[in-house]
This record gives sequence, C-alpha cells and structure tokens, in this order.
Amino acid sequence: MTTVTGTAPDAPVSQSLDTTVVVSWKAPIAFAIFTLLTIILFVFAGPDASATFRLSPAGDAFQLPEVVLSSQVTGWVVMALLAAITVASALLIRARRTVPLWLTIVFAAVFLVGFLTWAAAGASTPVIPVPGLLAGALSLSVPLIFGALCGVISERVGVVNIAIEGQLLAGAFTSAVVASAIGQAVLGQIVGIIAAAVAGVLVSFVLAAFSIKYFVDQVIVGVVLNVLVIGLTSFLFSQVLAPNASTLNSPPRLERLPIPLLADIPLIGPMFFRQTIIVYLMYIAVAAVYIGLFHTRWGLRLRSVGEHPQAADTVGINVNSTRFWNVSLAGAIAGVGGAFFTLGSVGAFNKEMTAGAGFIALAAVIFGQWDPIKATFAALLFGFASNLQNTLSVIGSPVPSEFMLMLPYLITIFAVAGFVGKVRGPAAAGKPYIKS
Repeated sequence: MTTVTGTAPDAPVSQSLDTTVVVSWKAPIAFAIFTLLTIILFVFAGPDASATFRLSPAGDAFQLPEVVLSSQVTGWVVMALLAAITVASALLIRARRTVPLWLTIVFAAVFLVGFLTWAAAGASTPVIPVPGLLAGALSLSVPLIFGALCGVISERVGVVNIAIEGQLLAGAFTSAVVASAIGQAVLGQIVGIIAAAVAGVLVSFVLAAFSIKYFVDQVIVGVVLNVLVIGLTSFLFSQVLAPNASTLNSPPRLERLPIPLLADIPLIGPMFFRQTIIVYLMYIAVAAVYIGLFHTRWGLRLRSVGEHPQAADTVGINVNSTRFWNVSLAGAIAGVGGAFFTLGSVGAFNKEMTAGAGFIALAAVIFGQWDPIKATFAALLFGFASNLQNTLSVIGSPVPSEFMLMLPYLITIFAVAGFVGKVRGPAAAGKPYIKS
C-alpha cells in the first residue's frame, strides 16, 4: 500500500489542503495469483482435448452453433489475457488510480471460460449445456437474491439481520400451507406469496422489537430467531403437515410464463424470460430497492439512519421508527423469497429446506458491499457455483464437487479481505440508538 501526501496544486496558500491518496496493491496481487494458477492448471496440467459449448436448447426455433474449444489453445489465450489485465491493473495502481469494477468482471469472465474448457475437456462427456447451466444458476439464486435484498435494507438502516434464514424458512412454510389450503391454483399461489411476505414480516417484528426497543444484541436475536423458526416449522411439519400432506402440503406449482419475443432471444431468453411470477417479482424488487435506496427521499433517510443516527435525529428523522418499519419491509422481501422454495422449486415444504440459504445471502450482502446490484451479482455467483458443480458431475468432469461447493466461500473470503475493493458496512449497523 502506498500513501502520498501533498498540497492541492492551484489552491491559495490560505486554503491549501493536505491531500492523502491511498492506493492498494491487493487487486493486482490477486490477479497475479489467479494468473499463476491459470498457467499451472490450464497450460501445463490441462488435458490435450476439446470441450464443446452448446448454446441453444434442442427445442429452440433459432439454433446457435456449438462452440468447440481446444483446452491447450484456450489455456494459452486465457493466460495471455489474464496476464495483460494483471499488468494493466498494476499500471493503474502505480499511477495512483483505482482498478475499475468492469476490469475485475472481465478478468473473472475470461478465467471462467478457461476453467470451463479445462474442466469439460477432461470429462467423459465433454459437452456443457450453457442455457441449462445459466437457467439453473438463476433458479438457485432467486431465494439468495431476495435474502440479499433483505440484508441490504436491514443493514443499511442499521440493523444486522442474521435472521434471514428464519425469514426465508417462515415464508416457505406459510406459503405451502396457505396455498395448499386454498387449493385453487392461481388464487392459492397469489395468496400463498402474500402470506409468505406476512410471515417474513412477523419474524422481522420480533427482531426489530428486541434489537431496537429493548437494545438486545442484534446478532444474538437473529441466531435465536433462526433456531426458533427451524424448531417450530420442523415440529409443525412432523405433527401437522406430514399426516395431512394432501390438504396442507401440496401447494400448486407456479407455471412458467414466457414473455413474448423476449423469451425467444437466443441464450438469454430462456434464462431470464421463461420464468415464474416470483422470478419476475425478483427483477422488480432489485430495481425498486436500488432506485429507492439511492434516488429517493426514503433511501436517503434510510441510509442516514444507518450511517449517523444522531445526525438524522437532529434533522427530525425518527431513528427507531425508521429502523423498525424498514426491517419489517426487508422481512417481507425475504418471505417472498422463501415462497420460491415451495411454490416455484420443490413443490412442497420439507424440514430445513432452505439449507443455509439465509447465511449465503448474508455473505452475498458483504461480498456485494451493501449495494443491491452488487449483492445480486454476488448471489448469482453463489447460485452459478452451486449449479456448476451439478453440471460438472453430470458430464463426468474429474473436478471434485467439494471444490466447487467451497469456491464461492473462498471468493467471499477474498472479498472480505479486500481483494475486490473496500468492504465496509454502514457505520451504525449493529449499534442500538439511545436518544440522548
């Protein structure tokens, strides 16, 4: 890390300011490590074979040609591109400039192409179905994205939300019971989604009441809520849902609703525009949270309460009320994400079916630097890694599935360590506000 101190060049003597420019070499170092890994794996340890990328499903009217890549040639090209990006990032830091986010994304995309080619070339069936890989990744990411949005809103307003897991699980349980009890497909699905949002709000009420009104440690309340919801839903599943599965645990599955014209776009059409209503609600939620946080008066108040509650109180903002209602809103978003498990994916409620998705969403919040768009991409990365290990297992790749499962967590560790930039949460997150 380099620190340079100087004086503003054109400022009068009476107004001269000391300016400090801090540059970090973390990004170039991380790029260099991955470039070295590329040389070892893709160039010298890579198989001398080819991998095929299938870009269109068999039923599509418009078929894209398959792409066949040689592992050796691709390894050398990827190595050269990654080395060039590493040098460019080093030159930017040397010139006391930050490494732009788009350069990091390009680096990751190039590395991914090289990794997929290397992994598939050694498989028994070296064909990667790209549309299925992407669509599956999005499906696995949906509850994570809802949970990440919940975490972003909660922590931006100053409340650390460890209870995302419980909110997702409560939404999954409630949507299954309500949709099954109503029975009618469309009405049951709509009411089930609304009931899931209400269940998420109820869990948030408990979190908000104890952490905001009674000043209980927010992390402890969140952990206790997770244990409470897991125990309660497991008990009700065993005692109520299992004996009455046909009436209380057989919710109607959401149908896919393709959007005309957009659903026919090659490659991205099946992934984004042949989805269920919950996925389309997710698109709206991501856009609404981003615009609301950074382009509305509501977002300004929310962020001010999370950064400097005393200053917000000074200008007339009710800090505790703002926190309470925004944490409740975040719970509703997470509840809708829980409904995806039962109405859009599995089709029935099972014990602990969220399987730690709330904690992965919390990691996506940190990885995404408390920004809804970045957190969404982080959640997509987790979903992609999870689906990638399934795809590699199907095609018979020699890459251990355990490595693929731990990959997103390793990336999160790199993110928290600062390799992808500054990682600092809202200043007042986790700190109860006591009005003086």
